[in-house]
Amino acid sequence: MDDFDAEKAGDDRREETEMRWTRPLLIAGLWLAAPGAQAQLLPAPAAGALNGVGQIVPDTLDRLGGIVDQSGLDRLSPARLADRLAAARTARIDALLRQHGDAVELDDRREPARRGIILLTGADAAAIETLRAAGYGVERIEAEGIDMAITRLTVPDGQSLARALRSVRKIAPKAQASADNLYFPSGVATERRSAALAGHGSVGRGAAGLIDGGVAAHPALAGPIEQRGFVAGAPRASAHGTAVASLIGGYGSVKGAAPGTPLLVADVYGDDPAGGSSFAIVRALGWMAARGARVVTISLVGPDNPLLAGAIRLVRDKGVMLVAAVGNDGPAAPPAYPASYPQVIAVTGVDGRDRLLPEAGRAAHVDFAAPGADMMAADMDGGRDKVRGTSFAAPLVAGRLMAGGSVEALRREAKPGRGKGYGAGILYDTCRNMD
Repeated sequence: MDDFDAEKAGDDRREETEMRWTRPLLIAGLWLAAPGAQAQLLPAPAAGALNGVGQIVPDTLDRLGGIVDQSGLDRLSPARLADRLAAARTARIDALLRQHGDAVELDDRREPARRGIILLTGADAAAIETLRAAGYGVERIEAEGIDMAITRLTVPDGQSLARALRSVRKIAPKAQASADNLYFPSGVATERRSAALAGHGSVGRGAAGLIDGGVAAHPALAGPIEQRGFVAGAPRASAHGTAVASLIGGYGSVKGAAPGTPLLVADVYGDDPAGGSSFAIVRALGWMAARGARVVTISLVGPDNPLLAGAIRLVRDKGVMLVAAVGNDGPAAPPAYPASYPQVIAVTGVDGRDRLLPEAGRAAHVDFAAPGADMMAADMDGGRDKVRGTSFAAPLVAGRLMAGGSVEALRREAKPGRGKGYGAGILYDTCRNMD
């Protein structure tokens, strides 16, 4: 057996071991949670909720992406809270693997990603030809608005994503290779089966951008709205995207932080079971930059990803300000992205008494806090519904950034928090739509 065959055999053994242990560990994570955690975190889905491709996104993700029953979280010990939040994340990933294993798999870091896709930047022509000869499908794509050349590789049949990533990095060591990682909504909003899309007026340069699910028509969203889809079945109205949009530009029954502001909405979920991927978000960022968006809100969380990190740097270089939620996996969780990138304004959430949400992440840095609980936002039926999560704090900060024009203006506006973890302070804590 030569060195290559020995190395390949070693890869096969590692892959077999990983596959043998992945599912038991995921299931064990649920049972290691605090007593009763399963009942609180995983209510039985509504009839038909998981029927058909695409229904898991964003419907099930809205249920599993955060804590479904938030009562008593502030009374849990840090250890029990961490266990419960870890169980929620495990359940979210396991649900994807069980329901859509044909579209989703784990990468070499055990993070969920689109099955069989590798994203490559910086590869030279010789490396590309070697990859093609090794059986990889090769597609070259230019991301609109940010002049980023991306090579999208399709993994050969029968090879896992984790193993393919190791192979690609050996063949193209000077390139950046990553999985097409998935990013999840960082808050819970009540989903409905279907709703009409918002879309009226013209949106010029200087609008507020939103990368999320699609936005439903709603009386509070009467300002100009333009939507574009970046995955299969998009744009498609979602509860999460509608709620977040209303907290940016809503007025009347749901007051946002910048009432009536024009919105550019990029739907990165649609009907795609592997929606919310880094590739879709990067393309959405490029579209936002090309259209001259001033501020872009991303209330989604996931792992560090080289392609996404590069796109964010390029978008910032073009003057676009980015705001992102820190997520709801708790202070003990690893840093969440894109909020943890230094070019992004990271936002955490507070409750009605200005206390940090116990489930709020900390990211690598936190810049501001804003309301993320004890509040209402637009629903998909033309009314209002309770929302909770850092997802709903980020759009309030983005709206104030639209109104104030600079981070310095936000710092002057922010009021001090009750200790560490609030960043520069709390913004717009009167915007709760409870009256």
